[in-house]
Amino acid sequence: MQRIPSIYFGPSELGGRGVFSTEPIQADSLIEICPVIACPKEDLPVIHKTFLHDYYFLWGENDDECAIALGFGSLYNHSRQSNARYWCDPDNAIIEIWSIRDIEVGEEITVNYNGDPEIQDPVWFEEGGSSEL
Repeated sequence: MQRIPSIYFGPSELGGRGVFSTEPIQADSLIEICPVIACPKEDLPVIHKTFLHDYYFLWGENDDECAIALGFGSLYNHSRQSNARYWCDPDNAIIEIWSIRDIEVGEEITVNYNGDPEIQDPVWFEEGGSSEL
């Protein structure tokens, strides 16, 4: 399984597109395994000058590389009250998306772009607008 069959992407009230489910998702469920395209650290300054700036993940042992998540990985929107989290696995070149609480049918699946749902640090865009991850 690379993703639960009930998830889909669609327009988001947070802005842009988001990820949703046609079925309820229980807490602590694996939602999706996203393969990534990892880029060397030399590409990180370059990606900041492109449209992909809002879609990449910090990557590598020292977070000095970048990666683009495939599947729906780069479409999960940010929320400080997220209902999911992401886990980066550089050894296997994947990002896993896990629910951290029950998610209702039609509820947008969101992650905290700070990595840990408990971290409430500011992000690089004005919240209430959006940036997909």
